[in-house]
Amino acid sequence: MKFSLQFLTRKQETGEESAERTWYTIRKCRLLAVSRTYDGSRHVRGVDFIVIMLEGKNCYLRILTEEDAAVFTEMVVRNKEYWTVFEPRHDASYYTVGMQREKIRESLYQMRDRREYNFGIFDSETSRIVGQISLYSIKRLPFSSGFVGYSIDHASAGRGIGTEALALITAFAFETAGLHRVEAYVSPRNTASIRVLEKADYLREGLHRKLLYINGVWEDHFMYAQLEDDY
Repeated sequence: MKFSLQFLTRKQETGEESAERTWYTIRKCRLLAVSRTYDGSRHVRGVDFIVIMLEGKNCYLRILTEEDAAVFTEMVVRNKEYWTVFEPRHDASYYTVGMQREKIRESLYQMRDRREYNFGIFDSETSRIVGQISLYSIKRLPFSSGFVGYSIDHASAGRGIGTEALALITAFAFETAGLHRVEAYVSPRNTASIRVLEKADYLREGLHRKLLYINGVWEDHFMYAQLEDDY
């Protein structure tokens, strides 16, 4: 680890402050899902989920909720050109609050089943959102693995935020989610992201040829991973 963490002493499920500082907190929330029946009437059902916050030195991670949709969309829009250099382009609907709210809602359902954890990255001093990082495609035994993906706001690039966020979510993956292996794909052209992975002690394991179709071209990607045994 590149920085110190104060590890969990007691889970916070009530929202009350613990007598001892923890490196993450848990708060119970409720997601309301609205559907319509065959006769057109509205049916509202509640789904319990948790909001997890991982605390670092210069940033903290917090599970994104529907209330974050507007500010998150603003970040997605202002980084449209910056992020699509290494990611597939999206149609116009992707850059709307409605679409991002739906994506956040879906990630909360995935989290309920322990298949995905979707965090916003927030500046510790200002609490301004500066990126997004997810632990996703989680598989249980016999794999016990997941993928990590992240995007940093262009205005906050080069500050070490990505490295710190990756270290936080990796600790969470091994110590709390109970995974054995965390993997990441990265374009060989994306030298900044490669530095983030290597600073966070991820090892390059190989090259997947023409793995992803991005902006009209099949792109090679390196496979990086970190094992619980090496953590």
